[in-house]
Amino acid sequence: MAVLTASNLSKSYGGQDVVAGVSFAIASGECFGLLGPNGAGKTTTLRLCLGLVEPDGGSIELMRHPVPGEARPARVRVGVVPQMDNLDPDFTVEENLLVYGRYFGLPERVIRERIPQLLEFAGLAARGGSRIQTLSGGMKRRLTLARSLINDPDLIFMDEPTTGLDPQARHLIWERLKQLLAQGKTIVLTTHFMEEAERLCARLAIMDRGRFITEGGPRELISQHIEPHVIEVHGEDVEKWAGEARPLAARIEKTGETVFCYAVDPAPLLADLARRELRYLHRPADLEDVFLKLTGRELRD
Repeated sequence: MAVLTASNLSKSYGGQDVVAGVSFAIASGECFGLLGPNGAGKTTTLRLCLGLVEPDGGSIELMRHPVPGEARPARVRVGVVPQMDNLDPDFTVEENLLVYGRYFGLPERVIRERIPQLLEFAGLAARGGSRIQTLSGGMKRRLTLARSLINDPDLIFMDEPTTGLDPQARHLIWERLKQLLAQGKTIVLTTHFMEEAERLCARLAIMDRGRFITEGGPRELISQHIEPHVIEVHGEDVEKWAGEARPLAARIEKTGETVFCYAVDPAPLLADLARRELRYLHRPADLEDVFLKLTGRELRD
């Protein structure tokens, strides 16, 4: 059963299409990833689905409610982790959860019963009385995740939940998200971390300039769009070598001082490199290769 469907969704600002005819359906219990460069339309798509922005065209159904017409009852069973933490600095950790729970009309007794479990889940059991200013960035992010669960949602929107975190905090949040999925929760995730998407998402879409340019499972997209072997080559005269090695690879790209060689059979390239004074790394293709092939390597602001 789909908990969220969008059909031919569109939104423009100042005559520019930000979301241009996007359609998708997300099943209960899955993690659906939305990837794309800055300005691709990911956050606007989430805001449309939550009823926070009026679409110019198309239709949305969230938790069996038409959106934006019935956005408020739809959001009763929805949690949101925004891109930027918006915790109240005037309240303690526990007070942030308590006040947020009241927005859903939950009885105070129910909220107070849930707070210890949520703090334990977020690794903040000992920080309930702490002021927000005393928390590290990772702690604030984990509290924002805990806050999104105060209403025991069935569906959770997460907009870049681990951006800016150190590896330890990122891995902890990944484990917590896996626990939520194991409990049958549904997650809609936007992220710039390809490893995050590969670890968590059953399906994902890559979005660029307001449109979905591909959609499927991570391994499916890798096998569909990229040769299985990648060799990254660095060193003096690497560009000259790349010209000579081009017949040995299915595809060669150069970025800065690195040459990326994509191959079905890497043996000829590896044999050639063994005779050279070049540094290289041989690895399997991954989701980041797909992302860069489809959206380009140029910097987006």
